[in-house]
Amino acid sequence: MAKVKKIGILTGGGDCPGLNSVIRAAVRNANKKGIEALGIKNGWKGLIDKETVTLDTNSVSGILPKGGTILGTSRTNPYKKEGGVNRVKENFKGLKLDALIACGGEDTLGVTSKLCKEGLNIVGVPKTIDNDLSCTDYTFGFDTAVNIATEAIDRLHTTAESHHRIMVVEVMGRHAGWIAVHAGIAGGADVILIPEVPIDINNVCELLKNRRNRGKCFSIVVVAEGAKFKKGDVVIQKERLDAFGHVRLGGIGQMLGDKIEEKTGFETRVTVLGHIQRGGTPTAFDRVLATRFGVKAVEMILNGKFGMMASLQGNAITEVPLDKAVGKLKTIDMELYKISEIFFG
Repeated sequence: MAKVKKIGILTGGGDCPGLNSVIRAAVRNANKKGIEALGIKNGWKGLIDKETVTLDTNSVSGILPKGGTILGTSRTNPYKKEGGVNRVKENFKGLKLDALIACGGEDTLGVTSKLCKEGLNIVGVPKTIDNDLSCTDYTFGFDTAVNIATEAIDRLHTTAESHHRIMVVEVMGRHAGWIAVHAGIAGGADVILIPEVPIDINNVCELLKNRRNRGKCFSIVVVAEGAKFKKGDVVIQKERLDAFGHVRLGGIGQMLGDKIEEKTGFETRVTVLGHIQRGGTPTAFDRVLATRFGVKAVEMILNGKFGMMASLQGNAITEVPLDKAVGKLKTIDMELYKISEIFFG
């Protein structure tokens, strides 16, 4: 391809620890190669509305440990807005972009994959605390979320033991139980419930009763927000769909806690971690992974690897086709879940 002079960077979907690390790395790598970097504000909405900010070494200085994204984000889907795709194409050309780096999860990168097929030069960077994107061992943001959830579980252990209570901890995980399993194992949870395995409430209560019979008068139950009971649906906060067809989940923890208390008679309390898992400073692991992804994204552009996504394979950063990465969600490794079951009850 012709010499790259100008690239854009956008962050879409839910905010995530490590996004600023990607932005910083991509800008620094681009600038060192004589390439101008332009920030697209608020995800795809910014490219539709032509909202931008110039990015250079000074503007990205000091953002490495900062959570969230300095570019802002949104759940805007150009394919759901009248004329959205055409405006994206027009502004891409009008801003004189040679290429674009899109940081996001299944929804943002799903749009990216479609736009690539329509002729736009875009590469993807995998971002989600849920770790449910295929074709990459880990997404940045996941390690931070797991550490936050683990610390919360550690703290709940002491109050649960003091009051002889069951503590139900609801963590994020719409379709996949990666956070629940990793944080549950690390935090010593007594039961872990995930979207991939329907909840058998009788089995859960039996495990808790057996534990109480052994003299353990408290228990920790970790449940992913997308988990559901046998012959039941996911629990939602709102029926209204977002631009990508998702309802807002939430409430499984309270429903589970009520059922446990009703069936066992054990005092039960519920803690919903929610957006706490997404906020704050990223861990060292996520900073390094996001930095490597940001550097790789610029290299992919220079090598004309459009329609591809940066990926962690073992300890190597490589690239994979975007349509393959977003074609199927990566659900929990059931071998890992079976390990966690050894410690149930």
